[in-house]
Amino acid sequence: MTQRIIGPKFQEAMLYAVEIHGGDLRKSTTIPYVSHLFSVCALVLEDGGDEEEAIAALLHDTLEDHPKEVTRQELERRFGSRVADIVAMCTDTPPNFKGGPKPPWRKRKAAYIERLREATYPRCRVALADKLHNVRTIVNDYRRIGNDIWPRFKATRKEQLGYHRSLVEAFREANAPAYLVDELDRLVTELETDGKKS
Repeated sequence: MTQRIIGPKFQEAMLYAVEIHGGDLRKSTTIPYVSHLFSVCALVLEDGGDEEEAIAALLHDTLEDHPKEVTRQELERRFGSRVADIVAMCTDTPPNFKGGPKPPWRKRKAAYIERLREATYPRCRVALADKLHNVRTIVNDYRRIGNDIWPRFKATRKEQLGYHRSLVEAFREANAPAYLVDELDRLVTELETDGKKS
């Protein structure tokens, strides 16, 4: 018998995620952003994550994408310090970010990678689920529209691929499960290889 994790706090987090992200869309699509949050949550649960990790998966982009509506203190008050810590780990903006222009892309991503390198699994389980789902989506779109996908990002194709290759290395260093990191590696390699062919 599996443990029931959909308790009142999980339900509260689902509603909160929809409240915060309900008007958001996936980058350059008409797909509701909450679909990504639920996909990340499913990956976390499939890998054995607990209720707090599932809640953090639903809320992992709140601090980064909605800093005017959500604070770390609010997450901690509503869902506990562990959830707030996991969400902070998934956030590439500075801890005091309150909105407006984000710091330069390279600087944010370098700091994020460094944080992952210092983490150990399962502390970075939600971060891995997030990045794996993102890359799955990029690859699916790449198979459909090819290099037309790259202008939707703030960074160049080369920078994006370098960042994702660094993610693979960082998650390996964090001793994340091979089956997840290997999939991430294969997807990034497909993007790297197809790019060389074109």
